[in-house]
Amino acid sequence: MLLRCVKFVKSGTALILLCLLTAFAAAAQDDPAAAAVELFNAGQDAHEKGDLKKAVELYEAALKQIPEFPEAEFQMGTALAVLGRHADAESAFRRALELREAWTLPMTALGSLLLQRGSYAEAEALLTKAVESDEQNVGAFTALAELRIRTNSPEPVLQALLEKIRALTAKASPTASIWLSRAALELAVNDPASARTSVGRALEVEPKSFAGALQRGEIALAMNDAKAAIADGERLVKSEPNSDPAHYLMARALAADGRIDEAIEHLGLIKIPTPEIENFRERIRTASADNVAELEKKLESDPTNGPLLGRLCNVLRTSNPQRALGYCRLAYETDRTNINYVIGFAAALVQAKQFDNAVSLLVQIVAAAPENYTAHANLAVALFQLKRYPEAKREYYWIVARQPDTAVAYFFLGIIHDQLKEYPDAMANYQAFLKIADPELSKVEIEKVKLRLPILQKQLKNRR
Repeated sequence: MLLRCVKFVKSGTALILLCLLTAFAAAAQDDPAAAAVELFNAGQDAHEKGDLKKAVELYEAALKQIPEFPEAEFQMGTALAVLGRHADAESAFRRALELREAWTLPMTALGSLLLQRGSYAEAEALLTKAVESDEQNVGAFTALAELRIRTNSPEPVLQALLEKIRALTAKASPTASIWLSRAALELAVNDPASARTSVGRALEVEPKSFAGALQRGEIALAMNDAKAAIADGERLVKSEPNSDPAHYLMARALAADGRIDEAIEHLGLIKIPTPEIENFRERIRTASADNVAELEKKLESDPTNGPLLGRLCNVLRTSNPQRALGYCRLAYETDRTNINYVIGFAAALVQAKQFDNAVSLLVQIVAAAPENYTAHANLAVALFQLKRYPEAKREYYWIVARQPDTAVAYFFLGIIHDQLKEYPDAMANYQAFLKIADPELSKVEIEKVKLRLPILQKQLKNRR
């Protein structure tokens, strides 16, 4: 009967579905349970093919035959959730749990759904029960990790969950999602190096994972590597131009790189700005202001405002180093965990010619953030001014290794090798400087090098 019915339908999934239901209704007169199973299986087939609306209708039809059918409730809930019918999905998951209380699949699905809707207390209870009942439940562990991070759980709680997830990743064929959960927890407990490794493993499993690239960008920001975060942000925005998380990552990365106007542009492309995003927008607007009197007036009503203090530190650093130093110190004392404030303070010490103090602080910064270009550049200057040439040489070589077109670094390397009587290296660096230096911007330095080269050539000959 079913085959004949389908044969006469020429087109249209609705007609085919009607035909199926008619056939199953006829069968149900003899055996409702068998008809329900047939409807459920047909729903599964539609579900696998991506026809979610048809799947839901078939699951509903199965439930009309057997109202106490937990599998149908659960599968209907998963289809409804993907369709965006979250309230209906929640009802289906709850009904599945009523019918089979200890079943961890609807328990996990309901907990994950409640997590996304902000019902954290009930989500936590469900997800905790799910992982206690099934220690291999990757979905529950993944959702629980997200919940713990969102609710700012204490570090011991995060560490305990991290250890369980690490055990899961040690088993055969771990999924990309569990690697990303591990990375998120490692970042939350301030272990960005391990988090970067875990994200790398996730991307080995799923090279095109949007979530993986997004998290890699977050880790780069945490490690103060704005350039790497920008690279990930650019790829994400290109692949999903309407993604709010991608634009937010890009905005923060650009701001960290000092490109405030571009950061504001990306914030303007965010369709649903959260309070966190609005707060960030206001902070970088403050960070881009240049009027000292206006900034100081704002500071009167909010004397511990870190972004205001940091901006005054930057604005005044060149024109009034001693005054800037005060604001830099206050910014640093307001939030010692903000590396930008610490670097600002160190840079102000360099501008104020307090080189010994600057070196002491910059050595600590470089140890904590070994890839931070600004810290290395300021440390190089301070060491050079203190005539600590071997140490300065190491810093300038670090700079040219990362940015080979930095002409001034070759100029100082030439001087350093000259002072250390390492004349062949001095000559090589002076020549590298002359090759790429801007004739106008580096006019004074170019003249100095040209005056020095003839004497240096004689010294080289005399040493042969």
